[in-house]
Amino acid sequence: MGEKSFFAFKRSRRQSKKKAGPSLPYPLPPPPPLRATSPPQAGENGGAVSVVKGKKKAGGARLWMRFDRFGNSELVECDKNAILKRVAIPARDLRILGPVFSNSSSILAREKAMVVNLEFIRALVTAEEVLILDPLKQEVLQFVDQLRLQLRLKAPLQIEEAGHADGQDNGRRVASDGHLPTPEAADGEQPELPFEFQVLEIALEVVCSYLDSSVADLERDAYPILDELARNVSTKNLEHVRSLKSNLTRLLARVQKVVRDEIEHLLDDNEDMADLYLTRKWIQSQQSEVLLGSFASNSITLAATAQVPLLGRSASHATGSSVEDADDDIEDLEMLLEAYFMQLDGTRNKILSVREYIDDTEDYVNIQLDNQRNELIQLQLTLTIASFAVAVETLIASVFGMNIPCTLYDIEGIFGYVVGGSTAGSFLLFFMVLGYARWKKLLGS
Repeated sequence: MGEKSFFAFKRSRRQSKKKAGPSLPYPLPPPPPLRATSPPQAGENGGAVSVVKGKKKAGGARLWMRFDRFGNSELVECDKNAILKRVAIPARDLRILGPVFSNSSSILAREKAMVVNLEFIRALVTAEEVLILDPLKQEVLQFVDQLRLQLRLKAPLQIEEAGHADGQDNGRRVASDGHLPTPEAADGEQPELPFEFQVLEIALEVVCSYLDSSVADLERDAYPILDELARNVSTKNLEHVRSLKSNLTRLLARVQKVVRDEIEHLLDDNEDMADLYLTRKWIQSQQSEVLLGSFASNSITLAATAQVPLLGRSASHATGSSVEDADDDIEDLEMLLEAYFMQLDGTRNKILSVREYIDDTEDYVNIQLDNQRNELIQLQLTLTIASFAVAVETLIASVFGMNIPCTLYDIEGIFGYVVGGSTAGSFLLFFMVLGYARWKKLLGS
């Protein structure tokens, strides 16, 4: 079981979890528009993007970019209360997207929204739209472009499904047995991922690409610096390695936050993965409303009292087929998360490989320094032995330098014999002590 995220304990559990629902049987109606700060203009890729200008921000208002499921986008300014009312999340979840938790990573599932805080991507995802915070930042622009491109590539298919649903009375007509019509998947085709999973996949892809790029840059800078340190141990090279190791530690911590704290946590908890299926919960609520509305329209007749038990049976039967697809839907999300888990785990292994190379280089440098230190100790010992031999000769010279009468002074030519003898004795003493030190392996051969 992975580690629980920081805010996992604050999540209020529903007493009875709604069962899984079928795939999207009909297109979702467009949400009510947010207040745009100015008339929309054509974006870079042709999308409707409103430009913020000429109007001072209201107090507490922040810049958001809204994407619908067809790839249409607009820039809006909303305060905290408007966002909380629109996506129906508690205020503490919105604080996760603030600057205090900018270095944390979290994927939280709520009743009607998903709170995504991955590196520089901070977004609120619902079954109908996604709201991206600070979309004009340089790092977030890549996510915005990918989101616009991917959603527009899938927009024609969604429009075709919408037309097919309109041909079936908008997919909202209740059949005579109380069931809602569900679309059949084409033979050999994989079912389309829900909108919220598409957004999550794009976010994970952008984050993984960003981390891979950061690791590649780190590797490109690391190996030359480490090789230079191995050749020349200097203060400048040591400072470069210290800076490199600090960057590596920070990058490893960021990858582990995404891998261990979030993705691994979700993979270990099937209930959390089921809560992320916002489209399923939206369909379940629509099914309940349609069924209740259908039976309420017939309640004016006397026979309506006999249909009350039928309501419970029909509602349970309408969602009964949904339960069978629950494991498959969770399995789809699990496969999605596992794919990016493996990619991030590979990125983490690259970082660990660089760290191991740094550790090996440090060990090699330490061995070099230890060897140099041993050589200095040996040199110091040799000089100490030489100093001892010279000190013995100095002792002899100091004895003859005293002002005491001595018969040796009267011998002619005695000076040369004394100096030569004392010097030869000093050399002999030096080599004897040096040989003893090597015999005791205090000096290298």
